[in-house]
Amino acid sequence: MSTQALISQLQTIVGKKYALTESDRVAPYATGFRLGGGSALAVVRPGTLVEVWHCLQACVKADVIVIMQAANTGLTGGSTPNGDDYDRPIVIISTMRIDSIHLIDQGKQIVGLAGSTLFGLEDRLRPYGREPHSVIGSSCIGASIVGGICNNSGGALVQRGPAYTEMSIFAQINADGELELVNNLGINLGDTPEEMLENLQYERYRADDVQYPDLLGSDNEYNDRIRDIDAETPSRYNNDGRRLHEASGCAGKLAVFAVRMDTFEIPKKQQVFYVGTNDPAVMEQMRRDILSTFKNLPIAGEYIHRTCYDVSKKYGKDSFIVIDKLGASYMPKMFAIKRTVDRWTNKLGFLPKNFSDKMLQWMSYLWPNHLPASMEEYRDRFEHHWILETGNECVDEMRAYLNEFFKTNEGEYFECTEREAEQAILHRFVAGGAIGRNKIMEGDKLGAVMTIDVAFPRNERDWFETLPQELADQIAVKVYYGHFFCHVMHQNYIMKPGVDAKAVKNQILDTFDARGAEYPAEHNVGHEYAAKETLKEFYRSLDPTNGFNAGIGQTSKLKYWGESSCGCGSDHH
Repeated sequence: MSTQALISQLQTIVGKKYALTESDRVAPYATGFRLGGGSALAVVRPGTLVEVWHCLQACVKADVIVIMQAANTGLTGGSTPNGDDYDRPIVIISTMRIDSIHLIDQGKQIVGLAGSTLFGLEDRLRPYGREPHSVIGSSCIGASIVGGICNNSGGALVQRGPAYTEMSIFAQINADGELELVNNLGINLGDTPEEMLENLQYERYRADDVQYPDLLGSDNEYNDRIRDIDAETPSRYNNDGRRLHEASGCAGKLAVFAVRMDTFEIPKKQQVFYVGTNDPAVMEQMRRDILSTFKNLPIAGEYIHRTCYDVSKKYGKDSFIVIDKLGASYMPKMFAIKRTVDRWTNKLGFLPKNFSDKMLQWMSYLWPNHLPASMEEYRDRFEHHWILETGNECVDEMRAYLNEFFKTNEGEYFECTEREAEQAILHRFVAGGAIGRNKIMEGDKLGAVMTIDVAFPRNERDWFETLPQELADQIAVKVYYGHFFCHVMHQNYIMKPGVDAKAVKNQILDTFDARGAEYPAEHNVGHEYAAKETLKEFYRSLDPTNGFNAGIGQTSKLKYWGESSCGCGSDHH
């Protein structure tokens, strides 16, 4: 089939309005949130699961690569093309119009369709006193439920581990190049693909069609795993074969229509404690004490370094204000407006690049300080900040422990008011986008951005990075934050001008290898990290013809996983 014939067929399936081919309209979907990008023949935005199925049939018949994309909020470029050295054209199928969420058993479980989002799920579950696997973090930027599952996303919540389920419905291209629909949702939906997908879309199934198979809807072992503080391996990471199953960890090597997942009870009583110290060993001692001796684990324990505090305060301020005043659900609208503004300003040509970011940054300077005096005082006194979120019985346990611990250890804590708790948590979670803004605003004085998502072994004591001087001298800005109980750290750097970021990254990763660390921890390989053998084998087993998201994890971009001229099949040279 010619590419023009395929485009015509896709336009017939989804309507011309939802089949984008002009390069300026394709660009936002073909460009990663933080990195990566390439060209695509078309972006289609189906309105139903049946339309997705028909688009997939057309693409498989035309022998093009398909990239399934939900919110495109990944931090490693994993849901966009990467470069232009593919052997087939690429079609991106964006699922964000298909955002329904179904509740099962009074909200104890949910079915999230392909484009449903975490904040949509939060809203849906709130009346039932329940919440999703992940409640803040990627959800601030509109992340999807299915994207979280496909990438084993981690999240801040100590007791829940990576996003995981064994119940999903997906399309797969078999070894003969044929498209098949596999229904492992545990719901009887009918016989033919169209019938099943239509019944799922419109919730045309009864309570007695819902089965409860012996399959997991969440990681049921994580609670014990994280408490094993002397283990030589990390508690969670993307290359962990224990948590790779069909849709879970598939990184777009399957076309996932929906996932079924457990939900969690919202604690009746909650309290946030804010800890400050100048000694990383104090935090590690606390981590070990709490995980090994507490009867009830905390909800979350988010770390933020002083430099990160400052970068987040300055460059995450507009995101903070938008989420604080309008709610997280406004963020995707803001991103859509930004995309439109940037498209038009790029066309005009005389306005600065990244105009929308610069405009938002300038506007944020007019707003008064958005952080409370209590946090600002700790910023001046302490290098390391730890936001401890507790619920129910853990509240009193934590209060008693902190009271006793700081009688004899360096540092201090305060109990947050409800308002301070909101501000502290939100401040930590806008940090992720702040480093990119820092680079946009100071671009002429700074080099490339480089990010590392690493999981340290559970028994690691020296978690805080001290770089050799020759590496430190090449870096202009270092921003550290992370999920400290899980020993998952996000270490972001902006190089000095002219420095080779890739070379510096490889040197840092070599030191991690020597320490038994795993990377990536929760952002998945995308196009930034090479998939290790366990992941590679998993991808090949799911997608034998390499028709979905080819090249992910620096694997082959060629049909049937062929070798490229350099002999490795990847584009990382």
